[in-house]
Amino acid sequence: MDDQKNPPAAPRPAPPAPAAIEPAPRRRRIVPLIVALLIVAGAIAWWHPWNRGSGGTNAPQDARQGGRRGAQAANQPQPVHVATVKQGEMPVVINSLGTVTPLANVTVKTQLNGTLVDVAFKEGQMVKKGDVLAQIDPRPYEISLRNAEGALAKDQALLQTARLDLQRYQTLLSQDSIAKQQVDTQASLVKQYEGAVKSDQANVDTYKLDLTYARITAPVSGRVGLRQVDPGNYVTTGDTNGVVVITQLQPISVIFTTSEDNLAAILKPLHAGTKMSVTAYDRANTTPLEAGYLETVDNQIDTTTGTVKLRATFDNKESMLFPNQFVNTKLLVDVIKNATIVPTSAVLNGSSGSFVYVVKPDNTVTVRNVKTGPVDGERTSIKSGLQAGERVVIDGSDRLKEGAKITIPAEKAQAASGASGASPSVASAASAASGARHGGHRRQQSQQQ
Repeated sequence: MDDQKNPPAAPRPAPPAPAAIEPAPRRRRIVPLIVALLIVAGAIAWWHPWNRGSGGTNAPQDARQGGRRGAQAANQPQPVHVATVKQGEMPVVINSLGTVTPLANVTVKTQLNGTLVDVAFKEGQMVKKGDVLAQIDPRPYEISLRNAEGALAKDQALLQTARLDLQRYQTLLSQDSIAKQQVDTQASLVKQYEGAVKSDQANVDTYKLDLTYARITAPVSGRVGLRQVDPGNYVTTGDTNGVVVITQLQPISVIFTTSEDNLAAILKPLHAGTKMSVTAYDRANTTPLEAGYLETVDNQIDTTTGTVKLRATFDNKESMLFPNQFVNTKLLVDVIKNATIVPTSAVLNGSSGSFVYVVKPDNTVTVRNVKTGPVDGERTSIKSGLQAGERVVIDGSDRLKEGAKITIPAEKAQAASGASGASPSVASAASAASGARHGGHRRQQSQQQ
């Protein structure tokens, strides 16, 4: 009864078994092993990039081999281009900068007042001296001329009458029939009329000149510019722009400057009467425009720049020179006979001065100091240090030194072309032999079949 009222309690679960605890000596053995593995991994990681960068496991040996290869490459013959030293004429030229300046630049103005009724030129036209350019209304001056001619005719008639009276009075005076005072008065009247006639004649000439000025003509030959005034305008002598500007183009001059140091070399042949040639080039100094002669030298040196002005004249028949054009000039002062000449690219500059690389017969080079003379563009004259017939390096000298070996591609090309000239016969012979071998082999195969 009591057991039914109080049932027995449920059994409690058993507590989990405690985890196994590793003994301490085993943990102490694992730690050094891990440290050792890390050290080995670090050594491998450090050693692998070294092998990769050096290209192998023996990097110092490879480095020594690379140095030997560089030294062998440095001792290899360097390809260069050479030129032969020649002997010939070398012009002594003074290069300068100049400006094209016309010999005449005239602003055509009217010399009297009036209405411009006609313009007889076209802008840009070439005109000659005396050609009619424009016409001013001449009618006012024609009327004035006729008036002056009438006054002249009147005074001439009075003068003729006075002279006749004077002759009569002189006859009467010789007969002692008239007073001498009356004769003298008549003579004075004749002088007055003579003066009036001269004055009238001057007026007539003035109005004739005005009629001439009414026709505006070209004072010089040249090229007319843009028209400054149109027909129908009233022009006066005070107009500053004038009617048109005429610029002389043929001949034309170039004014250029040169250093005072060149003055002695220029004046000597100039005073001797030698016509020194001057060539004008374009702005790029590559295309010759016109050839002329030195005309004169200025009378003083510019102290601020140490230069002197010169003028050269050119025929300019093809009108290649234009006023105010910038040009380069080359003044031929002298010509050196039998000069030693090399290409300008062969001459190098160093601490000891100018030098060249001379090619020896064994295809090595040697450094030789030279003394240069006048330079004419791509040619340089040598005063001392070289002889005609020697060969000098003109390209590839930046890789050379004393005693360096060289190779000349041009000579290789010639040798190759010579070998190729003989190669067709050799090739044909080889082809024939090969054909014979192949033919025999094919015959042997057919027999076996």
